Amino acid sequence: MVSQRVRDIEISGIRKMFEAAPPDAINLGLGEPDFDPPKSVVDALCEAVRGGKNHYGPSAGLPALRDAIAARYHGIDPEVNRDNIIVTAGGSQGLFATALALYENGDEVLIPDPGFVLYAPHARLAGATAVPYPLDEGHGYQPDFDELEKKVTSRTRAIVVNSPSNPTGAVFSPTTVDRLVTFAEANGLAIVSDEVYEEMVYDGRFTSFWGKSDRVVVVHSFSKMFAMTGWRLGFLVAPRALTPDLNKVSYHLIACPSTPAQVAALAGLADAGEAMRAMVKEFRIRRALIVRELNRIPGLSCVPPSGAFYAFPKVDWPGTAPEIAGALLKRGLISTPGDAFGALGAGHLRLSFAASRPNLRRAMAILRRYASDVGAG
Repeated sequence: MVSQRVRDIEISGIRKMFEAAPPDAINLGLGEPDFDPPKSVVDALCEAVRGGKNHYGPSAGLPALRDAIAARYHGIDPEVNRDNIIVTAGGSQGLFATALALYENGDEVLIPDPGFVLYAPHARLAGATAVPYPLDEGHGYQPDFDELEKKVTSRTRAIVVNSPSNPTGAVFSPTTVDRLVTFAEANGLAIVSDEVYEEMVYDGRFTSFWGKSDRVVVVHSFSKMFAMTGWRLGFLVAPRALTPDLNKVSYHLIACPSTPAQVAALAGLADAGEAMRAMVKEFRIRRALIVRELNRIPGLSCVPPSGAFYAFPKVDWPGTAPEIAGALLKRGLISTPGDAFGALGAGHLRLSFAASRPNLRRAMAILRRYASDVGAG
């Protein structure tokens, strides 16, 4: 009864750990801020619901919100306008709509390894083959362009990039962004740029792929910037020639994005900057805490993440990363085995530091006890 394409897709390693966890476990597995949305965003949502804004809207999103999103990009592209914007039901739906709009049966798509868990399944569901390209820890999880060139064939259609990265926290330098654009243009590739962690950069600065090429689709989300992961709202920024087709696919997936959530996001873009900056400031403090503590635990070593809110420590303990994550789960700590993010994630754990400082300290205590119990160091 079930199609082969669905049988070939597994639930993500992130969800497996989350859904198997006891209710009182410390959750460093899911990537969501432990903050509430800014007050202005919550108030706008409530007012929208009470004010009758509960009906279908345009499939591409409310014009006022699309205008406000476009305005965010005027500093790098003064020509961008609402016709470049599609509002989506979160970044995940935006990624899938982009895959369905761009990839053909038999295409190959370059995806990062380690990389976010949805890139490969989306390629497969669109009839394409995901071809991992390495982001090596020894190179700061930056792309190796010699290796990238080896991955290109006559069937390569697109490259997926993600900076700041989930799961590694790496941020591409402006030089790396420019080299990736040159590489894509030389090989006739579309660039699908996942930029949902744009606001969360601690070292260096964020550089968007938008405005660098006319073959770029940017995937973004309000989930992280406004701590509204459960509201499911994101957006695409794309060439105007492509947005009608992206909108067509998005319509068939969701009809239209949530109207009250869009009203709330519009309010957030207007006046939630201070709340967002305060959240990022706290993440910076937590990053320092978790990196310091991880590097003190025998058998763990962690490259400080430059962005996002994940640590990706290498684990030198007995057993595989899934086995270790399972053992930690029994002790009350939810983590994600690095294997969930690709072959090069093996031997790593992803730990989200979008959790309170007390919970991070409790989590580090569990890790220290586990290291002692397995005889690490």
